[in-house]
Amino acid sequence: MPVRLIERTPDAYAYPLLIKQLLHTPLAVAPDQEITYMGGRRHSYRELRQRIGRLASMLAGLGVEAGDTVAMMDWDSHRYLECFFAVPMMGAILQTVNVRLTPEQILYTLNHARADVVLVNAEFLPILAAIAPRLETVKRFVLIEDAPAAVAPVDLAGEYEALLAAASPDYDFPDFDENAQATTFYTTGTTGLPKGVYFSHRQLVMHTLATAAALGSAPAQGRLHRDDVYMPITPMFHVHAWGLPYVATMLGLKQVYPGRYVPETLLKLVRDEGVTFSHCVPTILHMLLVHPLSKVIDLSRWKLIIGGSAMSQAQARAALARGIDAFTGYGMSETCPILSLAQLPTAALADGPEAQAALRAKTGIPLPLVDMRVVNEVLEEQPHDGQTVGEVVVRSPWLTQGYLHDPAASEALWQGGVLHTGDIGHVDAAGWLQITDRMKDVIKTGGEWTSSLQIEDVVAQHPAVAEVAVIGVPDEKWGERPLARVTLKPEHVGQVSEHEIRNFSARLIESTGVSRYGVLLQVQFVDVLPRTSVGKLNKRAMREEHGPH
Repeated sequence: MPVRLIERTPDAYAYPLLIKQLLHTPLAVAPDQEITYMGGRRHSYRELRQRIGRLASMLAGLGVEAGDTVAMMDWDSHRYLECFFAVPMMGAILQTVNVRLTPEQILYTLNHARADVVLVNAEFLPILAAIAPRLETVKRFVLIEDAPAAVAPVDLAGEYEALLAAASPDYDFPDFDENAQATTFYTTGTTGLPKGVYFSHRQLVMHTLATAAALGSAPAQGRLHRDDVYMPITPMFHVHAWGLPYVATMLGLKQVYPGRYVPETLLKLVRDEGVTFSHCVPTILHMLLVHPLSKVIDLSRWKLIIGGSAMSQAQARAALARGIDAFTGYGMSETCPILSLAQLPTAALADGPEAQAALRAKTGIPLPLVDMRVVNEVLEEQPHDGQTVGEVVVRSPWLTQGYLHDPAASEALWQGGVLHTGDIGHVDAAGWLQITDRMKDVIKTGGEWTSSLQIEDVVAQHPAVAEVAVIGVPDEKWGERPLARVTLKPEHVGQVSEHEIRNFSARLIESTGVSRYGVLLQVQFVDVLPRTSVGKLNKRAMREEHGPH
């Protein structure tokens, strides 16, 4: 029997899930709430809406139409927030350009996305100079200036603020199909060219609603509410800053945009603007915790989602010691990104820092509407026993439906009708997921799989260790053996040996559930650990230093 569709009154409004609908509540209940850029420029939500209208009018005047692509090259700013709304609300597509890629990679992404207009911060004019003659589809450029710029290497349509001032705020944003593409950006994998990931209006709205529901339903820890002050510390060019600017705007929060990430600037903004909610990768958290300013300002109201790579229990304890409510968020570029959050049940808040850190560093429980399973090779779900591992696969309303212009990779991503994360983990009886490793980062020693993340968590417990990355390196006897590349805290440099770190870790490995082959660990001190363009540890680059596997 076919399903029965609802009857629709001819004049009933269908209410498509479009990004413009996220503005209704803040304009109704918080029109005078503040948005600030680096603690300097300030304007209200009412002015935000006017600037969104002006930006759309300006872009339309440059010839932008529905289906065109507008590329943004900027640090985190109020301008980026305006683009998050104005461009897709026109029916155009916003390409958020990863400005930390190489010029050749940036050229590739602009050409591959078929960008029509580029908004570019003056700081990135040298990049533009290197690639402009080879841009294939770009027709117009708009300059963004925080300070007087050098001579541009291309003809400019004008400067952002001047063009906005001359444009009308009364742009009439139309309704259209909620499945229309809204955004695209590029994720850099371990091999090959960057892959384009794209999302529709419906997907972004659904992700916003589910994330707000998850964060707002927490009884205490990790809760986001209307009195919070929001500041992103993951780039707006990367997965829409984890989608949190959309959530913050929908809730009408005060928003603080920091520009380029400088630890002292970030900490001063936390202090001066009263920031209470942010998100960052473990690298940034480490930079903030070791900065002298963090020791003399009150961080006890600050909630931090930590994602992008695993937060160690040692880092969770260090954050708790400063009063920071740090907890894990899990997802990936292809998932828009948030899939789960490690929000503690009320009873766990009475536990000591050791027990709390163990939960805060776990991968967490799924957001509403997320169907997340751990499966074997034939996609059979593994038991929720907290031990049996498999690949994490997901379904939710906001997962990318493929890679831009790449059907083969898209089919691999969605093989069997589920999105394959490439992560290995297990689920316990309470429904908590624990990622144990990336499939490509698992170390095969003596025929047994060893988790690099578990060993990292052990090594990080040594008081001299600042950061650690564990990789597998070739070994004639064992196939691979784990190598911990370690940076030391400044006060411990020259005071502790690699042998001491190795013995400390081996003793802990023997007393925990880590694979017995973890005791084969080698330790190497390094000055820095290589990073990807979004601040994650670049284990691929580390492995390449040790030759092919």
